[in-house]
Amino acid sequence: MGETSVGTIETMLKEQRKFFASFQTRDIKFRLENLKKFKQAILKYETKITDALWADLHKSYEEAYLTEISIVVQEIDNHIKNLKRWSKPKCVATPIHLLPSSSKIVYEPLGVSLIIAPWNYPFQLLMNSLVGSISAGNCAILKPSPYTENTAKVMEELISETFKPNYIALVQGSRKTNEILLQQRFDCIFFTGSPTVGKVVMRAAAEYLTPVVLELGGKSPCVVDKNANLDVAAKRIAWGKTINAGQTCIAPDYLFVHQSVKDALIEKIAQQIEAMFGKEIQKSKYFPRIVNHQAFERLEKLLKDGQIKFGGTTDRAEKYISPTIIDNIKPEHAIMHEEIFGPILPVMQFENINEVVNYVNANEKPLAFYYFGKNKQAKDILSKTTSGGGCINDTLMHVTNHHLPFGGVGNSGLGKYHGKDSFLAFSNQRGIVSTPTWIDLPLKYVPFKYFKLIKKII
Repeated sequence: MGETSVGTIETMLKEQRKFFASFQTRDIKFRLENLKKFKQAILKYETKITDALWADLHKSYEEAYLTEISIVVQEIDNHIKNLKRWSKPKCVATPIHLLPSSSKIVYEPLGVSLIIAPWNYPFQLLMNSLVGSISAGNCAILKPSPYTENTAKVMEELISETFKPNYIALVQGSRKTNEILLQQRFDCIFFTGSPTVGKVVMRAAAEYLTPVVLELGGKSPCVVDKNANLDVAAKRIAWGKTINAGQTCIAPDYLFVHQSVKDALIEKIAQQIEAMFGKEIQKSKYFPRIVNHQAFERLEKLLKDGQIKFGGTTDRAEKYISPTIIDNIKPEHAIMHEEIFGPILPVMQFENINEVVNYVNANEKPLAFYYFGKNKQAKDILSKTTSGGGCINDTLMHVTNHHLPFGGVGNSGLGKYHGKDSFLAFSNQRGIVSTPTWIDLPLKYVPFKYFKLIKKII
């Protein structure tokens, strides 16, 4: 896929700034109309989108719809339903020393946003962010990943058919195009990807003090305590780890299980994987493939440490790595020093839950945290650790609730989105104090004759 030239990007940005300056995007009716157009376009392109996802990642129609299309459509519906309420100025309390003034928060668009998305959920992660940009009243330039070329081309077609380029446009390319984009001044940058590239984006944004939302990743722990329901835990862990062949930023990265139930849990997870995909997993239409050979080779190297209890089969020609469970993993092993982003589940054991707390807290803050066990113990371990989000007795499902903010903390991200938080992510919350002129109290003026009174009030 070719790069987009500097001239093209600069012209596109200039035209979008001009259109934003026309104030059309500030109109709530305009935003709602474009959200509705966006939804209709997605429904029209459903087959093209799912076919492209199959070509790029071997995603089944069902998985593509559930994890990509439906999430974006639900997000659009949520914004259409609530935008008028979210965008209405919000009156807030005014302290006594400011009376008889009144105070309010006005929500205004930031301007022209840049949205850069990764390859693992190429449709959802680009388009879901765009919903927030449209809802908040911004223009946007979109940049999909070149690694999922078929999906990127379909999205370009969808965007160019639905929106004028001076409002919303999509550019193609790889690292060179990203470098050109990040040299420009935007009003907001929304980036989804790795912490390594997130740092590059943040350094570029610092040049213009551009606000950023960074949706990153990391090693999300999955903890199974001795009193957990092992049958349910096994099924939900197997599901969470094999969706998109583990190429999910919030996938359970590693398993920390109580030693008394470790062997039983491993066996049950293996059984659940076979229940979903059959004995010959490679032949299942429901099991995706690794995105490219570079990613395949990186994952293959991670199979060297520990003891493979299930899986371990690879096929380079098909970019296939079977769901794999590896036991006897130590913290010093290579697999514990990078986000796996594949269908490999390393297992460590614990005797005392404090071992888990100490290990998690000694490493970078994760994007997600999963705990299987009793609610009382869950409350305790959650109070002693942190993460961007998570689930008790489940995996991944917090991402599907648009009433919850989604995002990371520390190394796993900066800023939140989904639902109202997407609207806020692309908005400036402008605080306004309105003061009447029918009275002008002398308290604030030099030479501060009433200073003792002011001191008591404030």
